[in-house]
Amino acid sequence: MTIKNKILVVDDEPAVRESLKDWLQEEGYEVGLASSGEEAIEMVKNEFWHVVLLDLKMPGLDGIETLQTIKKLEPEIEVIIVTAYATIESAVESIKLGAYDYVIKPLDPEEVELQIKKIITHHEPATENIFLRQQLEREYELDQIAGQSEPMQRVFELITQVAPTDSTVLITGESGTGKELVARAIHANSPRCYGPFVAVSCGALPDTLLESKLFGYEKGAFTGATHSKKGAFEMANDGTLFLDEIGDVSPKTQVDLLRVLQQREFRRLGGHKLIQTDARIIAATNRDLVKAVSERKFREDLYYRLNVISIHLPPLRERKEDIPLLTRHFIKKFAINLHKNQKAVSPEAMKLLKEYDWPGNVRELENVIERAMVIGKGKKIEPEDLPITREPVIMKGKPKALSEVEKLHILSVLEENNWNISKCARKLQIDRQTLYNKIKKYGLPPPDRRKK
Repeated sequence: MTIKNKILVVDDEPAVRESLKDWLQEEGYEVGLASSGEEAIEMVKNEFWHVVLLDLKMPGLDGIETLQTIKKLEPEIEVIIVTAYATIESAVESIKLGAYDYVIKPLDPEEVELQIKKIITHHEPATENIFLRQQLEREYELDQIAGQSEPMQRVFELITQVAPTDSTVLITGESGTGKELVARAIHANSPRCYGPFVAVSCGALPDTLLESKLFGYEKGAFTGATHSKKGAFEMANDGTLFLDEIGDVSPKTQVDLLRVLQQREFRRLGGHKLIQTDARIIAATNRDLVKAVSERKFREDLYYRLNVISIHLPPLRERKEDIPLLTRHFIKKFAINLHKNQKAVSPEAMKLLKEYDWPGNVRELENVIERAMVIGKGKKIEPEDLPITREPVIMKGKPKALSEVEKLHILSVLEENNWNISKCARKLQIDRQTLYNKIKKYGLPPPDRRKK
């Protein structure tokens, strides 16, 4: 979601806390965790929470005492009591003391979500709405997509033109050019800005998981489906659904997506009820879909459904005049995030940044600047602070094949992070299995098998 409502989960059982955190974060909430009443009270003192999910029975300060203290500190915070069957009487007592309602263990996620949505809909102060709107506008102003070059100015103009509409948008460009950032800018500058922004990476999931992620499922639809769950099309209702890596979806999923785009309705896995969706669709791909259509790898009718408005993001090597601006933008960002002083860039370092061809595009530049801010010891970023000085991947003349560019970029990130797969996957913004597959595909040897 573009605007995240904050939920505090208070429970002494780690498994309960973590499962609720995972589920609520999937629904778009910002989640905090407390393992005791005492810890919860300290967190309430330090920041505002929209809803507190509070376990009734805990060692030390129990739920009733914690509830009373929270309501004294922040009367505006709504508290949902979580209880077992044996303590319903105590839960009812807690309502008299100011709790909004109670839910019974084992928890039904949809019941919890219903209670949270009731609170957010009916109890969110108007003054907070104003604050959140200002926060959103600051976060997603168009100048956050830094660029003064002519190609980027055309992108800004298109964003401004399409944002007020409900038209489907297809964003194309190499990996790392900022396709999701453009999608978020369109959403944030649209009439749907207060609705959810739901992003799904279609290329990172096998068919069965992608289907459940997109359309949701009913309880009992498959082994492990212990409760019903909404899919992305349902969660993005009245907002925006961003389908990243759309060019990687299977023929079967293409048919399913086409049906939803045409009819604006779908069924959950294992369900019979037709569910309407009013989500605006923005898709993105780093593949040549026109070529994929001609090769019969991508449905032509789906392509035309998606490609109502097309926005192409140029690779960084084609807009190098934006590198100084982007560099300053990232220095400012990481100075705040890393609690560092802002740094200048030496002429030698800037020359190196401009000469490098950036196979990982803006994402790679961001990673390089973050590293330089962390390890650099002087007041300026120098060439020795830049890992590209040690990587012979500066490409002269015509750009190399996209597969070679990707291979070089992945190798660079792997070496920079000592082949820590989890860390590299996060840096590359892909899952671990996708990274393993690409390492195998490009035959990248691990460090102990490489020539010294």
